[in-house]
Amino acid sequence: MKYRTIFLSDIHLGTPGCQAELLLDFLNTYEAESYYLVGDIIDAWRIKRKGFLWPQAHNDVVQALLAKAHDGASIYLIPGNHDEFLRSYLGTHFGGIEVLSTADFTASDGKRYLVTHGDQFDSVVMHAKWLAHLGDRAYDFMLWLNTRLNRSRSLWGGQYWSLSKWAKQQVKQAVNFISEYEKVLTAEARRGGYDGVICGHIHSAAVRDMNGVTYVNTGDWVESCTAVVELNSGRLALIDWERSAREARHRVRTRRARTRQKQLENV
Repeated sequence: MKYRTIFLSDIHLGTPGCQAELLLDFLNTYEAESYYLVGDIIDAWRIKRKGFLWPQAHNDVVQALLAKAHDGASIYLIPGNHDEFLRSYLGTHFGGIEVLSTADFTASDGKRYLVTHGDQFDSVVMHAKWLAHLGDRAYDFMLWLNTRLNRSRSLWGGQYWSLSKWAKQQVKQAVNFISEYEKVLTAEARRGGYDGVICGHIHSAAVRDMNGVTYVNTGDWVESCTAVVELNSGRLALIDWERSAREARHRVRTRRARTRQKQLENV
């Protein structure tokens, strides 16, 4: 299937939590004329803190994106706080991937969107970076614990469950932060005369109208494995790839079970 545009963010290549295999499945399933990589594609914070971690699947993601650029797709990379070192290379092309600070995206229906990672509107990242790094370490621990919990769940057939995503939904302060973040980003888009804003950063995927301005958050490829696509109509839609993959596996298991049942009935 081919879309006009695909938006991805918060892949966090170089971390154990990166769902690179699922992202590869997604990239092999969908094509687009243009791709926007909306920040935190590489997690330099983690690499700097714990050393270089680069499994083959992470390298395969990079190669898949470079191959799409080579085949003619336009790819734009907008650095986030975890790959902020790339902000020293604004305007540079890496294998056909252009590095931009922000982007002005116009959908096929004529609507204009500000595309930004969003960390510059996060007061903790901007004014208390030490606290952001501390929170990042706590997040690493939560992902480590989540991996072990899901290994245990898999022993009795349980589905994947995100501890960090659940925690954010339960903690009132986190919910309030997400709400405030959405308001700040949409206010910035309104001031710039945009019809909407497309961002990442907080790992909370959404496409919603906020008082006449469309707020779009691409989510992430650590907790939820989501992307935003532009349909031919110009409408932006959210794809939950982890859920789609899970449902596809369930359909396969169901078909196999029905086939076995028919075979047994015909014996």
